Amino acid sequence: MATSCQFRIINMNRKTLLEKVGNIQQVAHIRTSRMSEGRSNNMRMATVKNDDLSYQIMLDKCLDISQLEYKGININFLSKPGLNGRNSFDTNGAEALRSIMGGMFFTCGFENICAPYVKGDTQYPMHGRMRTTPAENVCTDCYWVDDETYQMSVSGEMVEAQLFGEHLSLRRKITTSLGVPKINICDEIINQTCRVEPIMLLYHCNFGYPFLSDKCELIIPAIKTVGREDYSQSNIKNWDKVSSPKDGVEEEVFIHSLKADENGMTFVGIFNQELGFGVRINFNIIDLPYFMEWKSMASNDYVIGFEPSNSSVYGRALHEVEGNIPFIAPYEKKIISWSFEIIKDENEKFKLIDKIKDFTNKEE
Repeated sequence: MATSCQFRIINMNRKTLLEKVGNIQQVAHIRTSRMSEGRSNNMRMATVKNDDLSYQIMLDKCLDISQLEYKGININFLSKPGLNGRNSFDTNGAEALRSIMGGMFFTCGFENICAPYVKGDTQYPMHGRMRTTPAENVCTDCYWVDDETYQMSVSGEMVEAQLFGEHLSLRRKITTSLGVPKINICDEIINQTCRVEPIMLLYHCNFGYPFLSDKCELIIPAIKTVGREDYSQSNIKNWDKVSSPKDGVEEEVFIHSLKADENGMTFVGIFNQELGFGVRINFNIIDLPYFMEWKSMASNDYVIGFEPSNSSVYGRALHEVEGNIPFIAPYEKKIISWSFEIIKDENEKFKLIDKIKDFTNKEE
């Protein structure tokens, strides 16, 4: 039976809500904590509760979101290594597979995304170094913006730098407003040097059980879809199909060209018919012109990944050959805003599908 996904706190102003609670933390709060076991020992975390929506932000891993729940139902994928901090093997080629924990999303970049790459004496690790970079200048805040909006925010700064090399700063702020089932991420990327610097960026968003099941429907406004390699291409007709887990099947990656509105805004979504709700990811293809779907229907590694990016899934190797690595100018600041949003019911899902009809085919 589908669950009712209508938020309880809706159209309540400050006075109406505060009349009903002893402390607003009954329904909304941010609580920080520190892990104490295994590889996650000493890792800092901020848990955000927004009525039926809750999520965990890893303060020592780029302020990435490790867990997302709606009405108590887990939405994200967590890989076999589980929660873990920066390890000695994180930036050692493909050894990153021993530390990538999945989570609701992790940040890939800035020197490389996807497969590891070696050029001369320089090694570019799998998915880059940013995903394991701890935050500094961390700030949490909960406050009434006005009589209608109670906002919760977590912000901080991650730095990727080396002596005689780059100095890039990622300032991230994650916000949500009480009664609105949406998480907004605003990233400011700043080049702190006089040098032009590469800036590859991919947001690796990962959906898992129990939200992910064979009752899920993918909503992707694709113009064109191709497989990353021969195996994916051979299964291209099934890119939008979600099955139950199967032993020993290979992962697939599909590269989608997306439709968008006249301002470049688009979305991708996944909806669980049995649970009666879904999740959409909103972003702008001007900032993130590449979109990849990672699909693993394998037992023990059961996940659908959505990956908006400013770079190709083939990574730095391809961009160097083509001579088009994304760059950031000296002292330049780039701002990228995107969001997760709950699709609360089938009516909202159908509205999204109708909205796609108004999108522009950017290849026409």
